[in-house]
Amino acid sequence: MKLLVTGATGKLGTKVIETLLKTVPANQLAVSVRNPEKAERWRALGVEVRHGDFDHPETLDTAFAGIDRLLIISADGDNETRIRQHTAAVSAAKHAQVGFIAYTSLVNAKESKMFLAPVHRVTEEAILKTGIPYCFLRNNWYLENEIPSIQGVMAGAPWVTSAGSGRVGWAPQQDYAEAAAAVLAGNGHENSIYELTGKPFTQEEFVSALGKVLGKEIPVQQVDDEVYADIIKGAGVPEFLVPFLVDIQKGIREGALDLESHDFEKLLSRPATPIDQALSQIVSGIGATE
Repeated sequence: MKLLVTGATGKLGTKVIETLLKTVPANQLAVSVRNPEKAERWRALGVEVRHGDFDHPETLDTAFAGIDRLLIISADGDNETRIRQHTAAVSAAKHAQVGFIAYTSLVNAKESKMFLAPVHRVTEEAILKTGIPYCFLRNNWYLENEIPSIQGVMAGAPWVTSAGSGRVGWAPQQDYAEAAAAVLAGNGHENSIYELTGKPFTQEEFVSALGKVLGKEIPVQQVDDEVYADIIKGAGVPEFLVPFLVDIQKGIREGALDLESHDFEKLLSRPATPIDQALSQIVSGIGATE
């Protein structure tokens, strides 16, 4: 049985491989990466490193050859680029006759009106069309996405948001990585969908939990999208990222990430890490790097 993870030098991919190595022999694992030199860490541990570049589909045919179970970690970039890349990866998986495809999707991908959702809808549909047994890991929001804002708060800034009363099911990347590893290395996940989410919180509830961890009151500024854009621009966010971040706030405000589910418990035999515990880990990590 040979398992392969794409994007295995990224943050989520790294955590997936680290988790798999606790239970799966290294010689049963392979990684497909754009820059194999960045995967020397895995090679040194006995994991097979293959060159696979979503922008060069011909490399994927070779990367996926002989693979029984594949985890496609969604790529970064604009929607058009990601759709092209993901479609190429799915096509290569079919060509290589992969036996099973797991894919990191977005919470409620089929119905979601969030601007990120079309990428995941198209990819899920492409996987379904292959006829290959599949599992969609529909991830809610990574807690790590909030690190820049948490750093700002730790430096004395308020929590600025235009998300209104929208709720988010934050969970740390480690939880999502462990869920993906459980599906890739486990049995009985064929043709299944897992909605992976922590307990949903509003911005105020989230900031209240963060305040308890930091031991201080954190003011929350609810603003409109235009003001939010101006504030994050002024904070040094690159121009090209501003519309992306504003759209995320809009999606949250409209309920795109507000979903309650116990699917983490199905895969991990435990719920997502409680928000106070997860925030403590994040804050400790920030402190250790400063």
